[in-house]
Amino acid sequence: MSTVVNPNAPGTGPREAAPAPVTGRRSAKPLMSDRARSERKLGWMLAGPAFIVMLLVTMYPILQALWDSFFSFRLTDPGNKEFVFLGNYATVLSDIVFWRDLGVTVLITVVTVIVELVLGFALALVMNNAIRSTRGLLRTAILVPYGIITVVSAFAWFYAFDITTGYVNNWFSWVPGIGPDFNWFANTWSALFVIMASEIWKTTPFISLLLLSGLAQVPSEYTEAARVDGATWWQRMSRVILPNMKAAIMVAVVFRALDAFRIFDNIFIMTQGQYYTETLSLLAYRTSIGRLEIGLGSAISVVLFVCVLLIAFLAIKVFKVDLAGAGKGR
Repeated sequence: MSTVVNPNAPGTGPREAAPAPVTGRRSAKPLMSDRARSERKLGWMLAGPAFIVMLLVTMYPILQALWDSFFSFRLTDPGNKEFVFLGNYATVLSDIVFWRDLGVTVLITVVTVIVELVLGFALALVMNNAIRSTRGLLRTAILVPYGIITVVSAFAWFYAFDITTGYVNNWFSWVPGIGPDFNWFANTWSALFVIMASEIWKTTPFISLLLLSGLAQVPSEYTEAARVDGATWWQRMSRVILPNMKAAIMVAVVFRALDAFRIFDNIFIMTQGQYYTETLSLLAYRTSIGRLEIGLGSAISVVLFVCVLLIAFLAIKVFKVDLAGAGKGR
């Protein structure tokens, strides 16, 4: 016996199409687990007081320098203080000495950071692949230069290359152009070479330590799988190890670039900024302390601070690393 189905009966007709998803709405933010929430709260409780104190300590001189940069006055004549607003910045940015010192600062920063990154990565590979029984001694030996105070390191390099007390000229007298009477600090490029070499020697261990921590975060399963698939050393390095070390490389580059851009001790001890080796930090020092021009010196310091912020911003944009993303989804 057949059953007649009424096409107009409810539920017997063609199914209605499901409503289309609404587009253009912002995706819902994933809920944070209780564990992640408690870890974040604990982190703020531990680091919050130190962060607040550090913020207060650093913000006061920055705001004071910003305020002083709006005035034209000398420390020896504080009563003759004149509000010039952006006049000091116009003076600084229109001075050829500022742009020359900026070029020297950028040159030192770029060269030292690149060389330190290459050497530091090589040292990190050596420490990571060393025999377990020798790793502690090897890491201690590599980190010794970084433990030396910067002023002490600068004086050591100065006396080594000085024409009267140094031994470098005698050791490298076989190199064309280097003799007993060669003065390293009487020429722009030779003086910059010594300055950058001392900076590289001092801070490369710091880079290697950061990159070593990045190497430790690369899963060994990745490299083993690449080796089994027949990948060469360079392919494993460029496609497996380096991409997984992007966060460590970014931190190393940012930290060293910010530190190198503010270089002061080495130049102050070796050349006093002579022979076109002056940087922005030394220019700010000479203006504020040497000439007692507080307004102009503060303006230079503020511009230096803005350059440091710009370096950090560009580095973060170039590497595109989300350092906070590792804790999501717990």
